[in-house]
Amino acid sequence: MVREQRESGRRLEITCFFEELPLPVVGKVVSKESATIEGYMSVSVHANHRDMVKFRTENENGFKRLVGDLMRWVPSLSTGQVIPASKEVLAAGTDGAYSNAIFRPCYYLPFRKNRQFVGRATILEALEKKLFIEQSETVALVGLGGIGKTQVALQFAYSVKANKQEYSIFWVAALSEAGFEKAYAELAHKLGVKKSKEDEDVKDLVHYHLCSEKAGKWLLIVDNADDMEVVIGSNGKHGIYRYLPKSESGRVVFTTRSREVAVAAAGGDIIDLREMTQEEATAFVETSLTRKELLQDEATTVELLRELTYLPLAIAQAVAYLNQNQISVRKYLVLLRGTEQSKVSLLSRGFHDRTRYEGLQNAVATTWLVSFAQIQRSDKAAASILGFVSCIEPKAIPRSILPEVEPEEEMEHAIGTLRGYAFLSQRGDEEVFDMHSLVHVATWVWLESEGLIEQTTIDAIRHIEKAFPPRDQTRREKWRGYVPHGLRVLNRSSWCQIAERCDLFMTVGSCLHLDRRFKEAIRCFEAASEWRREHFTEDDDSRLTSEHELASAYVDDRRITEAIEILEYVVAVRERTLAEEDHSRLTSEHELARAYLNDRTEAIEILEHVVAVGKRTLAEEDYSRLTWEHELARAYLADEMVEEAIQLLEHVVAVEEDLFEEDDPDRLVSLDLLTDANRRLESGSGPD
Repeated sequence: MVREQRESGRRLEITCFFEELPLPVVGKVVSKESATIEGYMSVSVHANHRDMVKFRTENENGFKRLVGDLMRWVPSLSTGQVIPASKEVLAAGTDGAYSNAIFRPCYYLPFRKNRQFVGRATILEALEKKLFIEQSETVALVGLGGIGKTQVALQFAYSVKANKQEYSIFWVAALSEAGFEKAYAELAHKLGVKKSKEDEDVKDLVHYHLCSEKAGKWLLIVDNADDMEVVIGSNGKHGIYRYLPKSESGRVVFTTRSREVAVAAAGGDIIDLREMTQEEATAFVETSLTRKELLQDEATTVELLRELTYLPLAIAQAVAYLNQNQISVRKYLVLLRGTEQSKVSLLSRGFHDRTRYEGLQNAVATTWLVSFAQIQRSDKAAASILGFVSCIEPKAIPRSILPEVEPEEEMEHAIGTLRGYAFLSQRGDEEVFDMHSLVHVATWVWLESEGLIEQTTIDAIRHIEKAFPPRDQTRREKWRGYVPHGLRVLNRSSWCQIAERCDLFMTVGSCLHLDRRFKEAIRCFEAASEWRREHFTEDDDSRLTSEHELASAYVDDRRITEAIEILEYVVAVRERTLAEEDHSRLTSEHELARAYLNDRTEAIEILEHVVAVGKRTLAEEDYSRLTWEHELARAYLADEMVEEAIQLLEHVVAVEEDLFEEDDPDRLVSLDLLTDANRRLESGSGPD
């Protein structure tokens, strides 16, 4: 009949209904393809085949919706044309029935469907559930820039267009007020909404139209609503939120980088978008790469995706580079893992992407610049923390290392801002944060573009040196958390010649030495000693201290000749300038004795002197005194003076038992040495 009517030049008005839910065991009885006719309106019913037209009362939403859609096709006996039903009839199907009677779907989408879109099924289902099952009128999709929010929203829009054909779909960009106004002007043209007076605001007209029943059912995507001032407004000026329609027949989806905007716009109806899974990322590469043979190296592809942190924008940029330059995945990975300059250069390269707005930054290293600028403008404390973090390691950042902000509430707000943009993430309940590694690269590019690299680096060096915890055994876990960050800022600041940088080398070197990372400690002490030799006289105490620490690390690294050369010089100067009981002099004499251990007699003589003075001048639990006694015991053992060694070690172990944790390295070394000494005494043997 449909074909006959069409062939005769007459068109039947048809609405097709199809089930959304399956029956238990059986599943869906009639598929959408079987229940609908191409070219005609189709409406989904949120029920299974058995319950599609079963309602308890006329007030159920399903009944109202069904009647409302059926009322659009009440023929007029006089004209034979489709007209709205009478108001009396429509009263049975309120809740949008009248609007359905005169409504025709309208679509305003700036992008074509992305044929390379893959995955994200969980997120799409979450949007469907919130908007059409839970009946939330507004939902915010929030996530890091480049995470794929626009593409998910676009895919969702086309899915609604295909499966809920009673819905009009509109799309507006909220990057700026000007962009929003332009989108609303185009939307007004599409809807046939016109000004009746010159001074009318087209945004108000579109708003009123979409709030009215005659607009029917609609879905509005508000994309890139990242700036709180643009969305909500400030200083008495209205934001775009004022012009967003609110209607039981309408649904609004925001995409935003800012959790603050998301909460303001959608309350608790927020969906977080994370990085792709490995499977999704691999599928994305497979659909986008022109040279499919490159995918044969699966292990390298997975390595690359891991390096790109499964970020869709980073993957798209990498694929564009591979397609354009025809290099292997392995070669791209080598470039990405090269020097920092090479990595920044690679990640700063723009590429053509027809699914993104013209004029927007689409390179990974620059895509977040607009967000950084927004933070710099609206939250100075957050911008300061962001700059500081760009100078240190992006992972395992203790809250206590961050620049202090007063009062505490301001600090919480600043951290909240950075977490809201997904630039910082907190590790559960720990006071430890991580920054996305690619965002970390971008912050450095941002500082460079603002001419702030040098000052931010200097500020970071000074702050870390001041904030570093005391280097003692009881605070080992805390200062261990600071060491990687100190090393990072030191390694990136070779141009900087301030005294605090030298001091930080000494601080970090001391921690590495305590952790028995001798070679790394030596590099720090060498850098500090070199700087102090250039800036201080031979008898300057800070210069002698750096020389002493360097020599001590040499001893532990078995570079004895170099250690003795330095220590003989340091001891000679300190014996000439310091009193016999001076702690610095005793410490240097102790280190020289350690270096002399091959010459046991001389080593024991020096150490006995140091220990004797230490007993007179230092508390029993003093770390230096314990260290000296431990070393004298070692010298005794080396010289087969076992009983003397045991006497000293029993004292050291007893004191350390009260001071240190069971797994403390120094305590364990002393225990091992005492055990060895007792074994020797029992066996009557000499040293192994």
